[in-house]
Amino acid sequence: MVKHPLELVAVGEIREARSIAAQAGLVAESTRFVYVGLDEPDKDRVLAHAGGAAVNRRFRLLLLDLATRVSRDVRVDVTEREVLSVTEIDTAVAGQLPVLDSEFGLVEEILSTDERWVAALEARGLDVAQVRVAPLSAGVYADEYPDEAGRRILRGLAFFQEEEIDSAWAHPIDGLVAYVDTMNRVVDRVIDTGPVPVPRESGNYDDPEVTGPQRGTQKPIEITQPEGSSLELDGNLLSWEKWSLRVGFDAREGLVLHQIGFDEGDGARPIVYRASIAEMVVPYADPSPVRSWQNYFDTGEYLVGRYANALELGCDCLGEITYLDAVIADENGEPRTLPNAVCIHEEDFGVLWKHTDLWSGSAQTRRQRRLVVSFFTTIGNYDYGFYWYFYLDGTIGFEVKATGVVFTSAHDGGEHPYASPIGPGLGAPLHQHLFSARLDMDVDGTRNRVEEVEVRRVPMGEGNARGNAFTTRSTVLASEAAAQRDADPSGNRVWHVVNPDRHNRLGRPVAYSLLPEGLPTLLADPGSSIARRAAFATRHLWVTRADPAERYAAGDLVNQHAGGAGLPAYAAQDRALDGEDVVLWHTFGLTHVPRPEDWPIMPVDRTGFTLKPVGFFDRNPTLDVPPPSGHCHLQEGERS
Repeated sequence: MVKHPLELVAVGEIREARSIAAQAGLVAESTRFVYVGLDEPDKDRVLAHAGGAAVNRRFRLLLLDLATRVSRDVRVDVTEREVLSVTEIDTAVAGQLPVLDSEFGLVEEILSTDERWVAALEARGLDVAQVRVAPLSAGVYADEYPDEAGRRILRGLAFFQEEEIDSAWAHPIDGLVAYVDTMNRVVDRVIDTGPVPVPRESGNYDDPEVTGPQRGTQKPIEITQPEGSSLELDGNLLSWEKWSLRVGFDAREGLVLHQIGFDEGDGARPIVYRASIAEMVVPYADPSPVRSWQNYFDTGEYLVGRYANALELGCDCLGEITYLDAVIADENGEPRTLPNAVCIHEEDFGVLWKHTDLWSGSAQTRRQRRLVVSFFTTIGNYDYGFYWYFYLDGTIGFEVKATGVVFTSAHDGGEHPYASPIGPGLGAPLHQHLFSARLDMDVDGTRNRVEEVEVRRVPMGEGNARGNAFTTRSTVLASEAAAQRDADPSGNRVWHVVNPDRHNRLGRPVAYSLLPEGLPTLLADPGSSIARRAAFATRHLWVTRADPAERYAAGDLVNQHAGGAGLPAYAAQDRALDGEDVVLWHTFGLTHVPRPEDWPIMPVDRTGFTLKPVGFFDRNPTLDVPPPSGHCHLQEGERS
């Protein structure tokens, strides 16, 4: 029996959801389950839930019938065993369901018998059997291709693979792209701008002939916790130090954290009700006819959660590790367990605070440690690690670690403004990785206010004769229209989520601050298709009134949606925000100008943000952290 509304999805629940849909006549042999996920109850019901009481569980199913071409959005109650709603989707207007796993190989299969495609490969001296095709989301270019509306289209770029173990990303077949209708199994277009030499550089980063002899200089680093980990896990309720939260997992969003709170002894004070990465987009900068359409919404189009890696001790996570499996549905609607999908551990994080006092003689040091909740996913050529961090001082951090193989192109070594040379004859287009964090904030309760806080210089003059003064300025973001903001590192701009009803001992409202990195947002032209579809990525911050139906930054169905959905539509309501239940949507990410050092595999690049308490506590909340358990001492020869 499920005892909490936000427990992890179980194998039996997936089976039950499929059975209910089948008994209602919604499942045929040709039906594919594109997505199955928990239909979370409204916040007020979750917050009012009495511990241990049985709860109803509802699920959302996105179904695609390959025979009838019909897409359906279905809600079922697995507790009451009933279908709650069935909506047939107009894909020409609402967008297509996400890309199917089975469509990956299908694109290559369809192209292998197309005369235009085979002829283009023969002109390059290539055998179609040795050509791999990347099945890439199509975007929306209605002015050029109005006939694509309502049809499932993928675009294919090709790579040469001489041997089965060869990394095909090293051998892009440039000047060639195909547009494939996967439902009708036809090739709409083959665009061939002419043969380009296929790079022969090896991309086999695990081949000793490429890597050379391995280093013999590294001594072992052992991380041990002889008394075990300090964290506790009860089902999916995670407790560590003064933190508590629920760990969830979704096929679309991946890690989803709920009810994040901090307990100083009188019960957990809420900070964030729900935290997830609601969308990510990877737009490319090459305007050539073969590549100008390239942009991928890895969350909304591909579903990052379903590609979660099985994490391995000693490789992905070090120390005393707790793992969680995740259960999703495969495309036949059967349960599929992702083993070790989530890694939970604690780690040392250097000095927490330190002072040697000149007058009192006190010399004290405390060490910081953090709780880490993470998962890794592989989407085509890139691998992404998503890491949530919880610190002893009440800070929450989030970090994406991007690695894998850059998307390659041919490159003649000359000067090209939209791609970098990374190897002989090999290049990689400039691109961005932009993420949208959805943070349903509950700072000491659901009535919150968002203030933009920045520092400003005070002009020299009366009251500032020496010109040394600077101060802060705070502006309330009172409506959704006013709460579409950009970061400004020059003014140290941050955003405070304030509870106007709760005050600290100094009489000031308690708050948490969102600290952005302030790196570039979407660089595509504002009039472009990608700017319409990824409008969330045009601003660092959006604030909306909390609404459980408004879950995704780029809208519900992203695949081949023309744009305007998601945050632009939510914010167009221009609801009042002051003293309301608010959601922060924060855009952050990387602008990647590839380097030779990124080839043949890219060292981890990092991006993220921080949530930091500002008057949430009455004083430093880590004064009770004990000194390091070992003996702090100088090694011989270190004393002066």
